[in-house]
Amino acid sequence: MDDRRRVPRTDAVLGDPELVVAGERLGRTLVREAVTAALELVRQGALAPELAAATALSMLPPTATRLLPVLNATGVLVHTNLGRAPLSAAAREAVVAAAGCTDVEFDLTTGRRGRRGAGATAALAEAVPAAEAVHLTNNNAAALVLAATALARDREIVISRGELVEIGDGFRIPELLESTGARLREVGTTNRTHLADYAAAIGPGTGFVLKVHPSNFATTGFVSSVPVRELATLGAPVVYDIGSGLLEPHPVLPNEPDAASALRAGAGLVTASADKLLGGPQAGLVLGTRDLVGRLRRHPLARALRVDKLALAALEATLRGPATPVAQALTADSGRLLARAEALAGALADKGVDAVATVTEARVGGGGAPDAVLPSAAVRLPLTLATALRTGRPAVVGRQHAGGLLLDLRTVPPEDDDSLAAAVLAARTERRGGDD
Repeated sequence: MDDRRRVPRTDAVLGDPELVVAGERLGRTLVREAVTAALELVRQGALAPELAAATALSMLPPTATRLLPVLNATGVLVHTNLGRAPLSAAAREAVVAAAGCTDVEFDLTTGRRGRRGAGATAALAEAVPAAEAVHLTNNNAAALVLAATALARDREIVISRGELVEIGDGFRIPELLESTGARLREVGTTNRTHLADYAAAIGPGTGFVLKVHPSNFATTGFVSSVPVRELATLGAPVVYDIGSGLLEPHPVLPNEPDAASALRAGAGLVTASADKLLGGPQAGLVLGTRDLVGRLRRHPLARALRVDKLALAALEATLRGPATPVAQALTADSGRLLARAEALAGALADKGVDAVATVTEARVGGGGAPDAVLPSAAVRLPLTLATALRTGRPAVVGRQHAGGLLLDLRTVPPEDDDSLAAAVLAARTERRGGDD
């Protein structure tokens, strides 16, 4: 008899004991979707009826979400499409602990309402002593919107034409700022802006001078811009969007602006992302003078842009905890990376995989340090394995280069090398099965 005539009933497969347990953990909707997909394979003649339940079980995600864990082997440390900064173990533990009821806005000592996220803001203030006050928003764009609304609504923001940047996914700084009711006063040219250009534009209608770090591109040649130290002499508040969230100078990234240096140079406010070089969750960092930060904090819009308890927990753990995965990747020794690549490629080659170690270059990514090149090492595989690796569990994402697939180890923690090797072997097996 044709197997397709023996397609089991949906409710019969759903009654499989293991799928019942999975439904209690993941919810009935996801389990039913997996069963429906498995039964469709049976109808197509691609799956034996008795394997429907086991196949449905294998199709289920590890958690009740469509977001899947990914091993980032792209060599891009802060990969926006992969969720930017991976959280540290300390931050992940903090998120789990804060997932239930927590004292996010409650003083357990007095039994009264407490200041929201006091631990995270205190940790940020301790990390950047140059800031008189700090505030948090749900991302850096929100920090800029709050600053423009609180300080420059119906007033002017003076900005260099060379800093009217697009911040990703089609969002542009000028459109973002104008949506708040502020007016932009553009000065200078796309390649050169001078202090005199700013001075001529500042007047009674000026809300603040905005300096934006063009963090996702670099300009060279006949160019000039005005540093914060000089802008601070003009009398108007200076807001500096440094973008990538570096809190203090870093030896690997000498050209990347940092919050502490900007504040010491005279910036009234510094805004940045927490989920880039800082290595934390998505959040916007606002650091600056007590007066300016206070005006932002007291504005009604601040509540709409506030940070949730999970991000607050992760941010505090990031600031107080050990080095983040981004920090470790940034300072990883290239010689050790090559040794790991050689060991991994050798182990895979012993299993019959066409794998070789190679020297390569990694990037910061996430709109940070676009001119920084990080020496790295990778395992080079046949490009034909790319799809099987991306669709495997765990998913592995590398990058194509010169007709091959590179798995760059600067963005893979050493403790994940075994998982990476297992994923490659599974992808090779799947690829072979598809060719048969």
